[in-house]
Amino acid sequence: MGMIVDVHTHLWERPEQLGDGTAQRLKAMMVHEPINASGWAYDQAMKAVDASVILGFESQYLGASISNEQIANYVKRRPNKYLGFAGIDPLATDWKDKLKEAVDLGLVGVCFSAAAQNCHPTHTRAMYLFEKCEELGLPVLHHPGTHMATAAVMAFSQPFLFDEIGRTFPKLKLIFSQLGHPWVDEAILLLSKHPNFFADLSDISSRPWQLYNTLLTAVQQNVTDSLLLGSDFPFSSPEDVIYNLYTVNHFTKGTSMPTIPRHVLSSIIERDTLAVLGLSGKIQLPERSEKMLDESDKAKPDSESEDRQRAKVVVTRISASDEPDSEDHDDPDDPDDPGAPGAGRLVDRN
Repeated sequence: MGMIVDVHTHLWERPEQLGDGTAQRLKAMMVHEPINASGWAYDQAMKAVDASVILGFESQYLGASISNEQIANYVKRRPNKYLGFAGIDPLATDWKDKLKEAVDLGLVGVCFSAAAQNCHPTHTRAMYLFEKCEELGLPVLHHPGTHMATAAVMAFSQPFLFDEIGRTFPKLKLIFSQLGHPWVDEAILLLSKHPNFFADLSDISSRPWQLYNTLLTAVQQNVTDSLLLGSDFPFSSPEDVIYNLYTVNHFTKGTSMPTIPRHVLSSIIERDTLAVLGLSGKIQLPERSEKMLDESDKAKPDSESEDRQRAKVVVTRISASDEPDSEDHDDPDDPDDPGAPGAGRLVDRN
């Protein structure tokens, strides 16, 4: 049984940290469904995984900032489970200082967003950033950031623009979040060209029909080994993503449509993402009990209903033994505590 890593998650204390345009979009979304980005909600959602990556975000263009220090503080809550990626804006004059600060704080990767930062991927400063990340062994996650803010420059997020980066920095580990949506096929072709390019299935996993077609293309292009689990919390959860993956073949029932092999689905969910990204030595994961391993090994899907049962087994196996850390003293009644249920929750105060 492999490990489960959510490579794409977010936390914030207030939505204004994401920039004015994005904050307004979130408030509109909240009319239909509350968005809880608190530490408490995060801890509950991440019980389904062995480890997760929390993304920082910086954009002087949008006036957005989820700082290195904030991400580092979140990671300290469960250092044997959480890792942090620094949000670095290469167009900011102090980006080199911010990168050094991130490394000193123990952050292990970088989050870059061409659209949200109004920065062409091959801008001179962006190329300097990628060069430094390759030198330091820091993986880079590219967040599309294409539609949450009206001012975002969508053209800069097109995956083909990263081809030069792959050719110039062949040792750089680069992740396309949301599989480059809306340019999914373009991103898949890049995965087939550059062995150190990867993509997470966040966002797309919430649309089952698109997920099925995406996985089918990935199988045909032989790039499923480059696909990673990502939830885009708080917009989804790893449990939902795992469930949608294991049940994606229901579209093919009673038809001649091709199915996604079950071993492919399992390999995406249970991939050792930390090893793939060169981060295995950055975190000390607790050992699983033999009982948990035995129970997970019994989940061998032979039908659609058993696929659904396997999803339940996988997403609950960590929950059964996820005891609070000795230094984790969340106060659920204190709204100022980062782990309290209300902390970071999007609230309409009008």
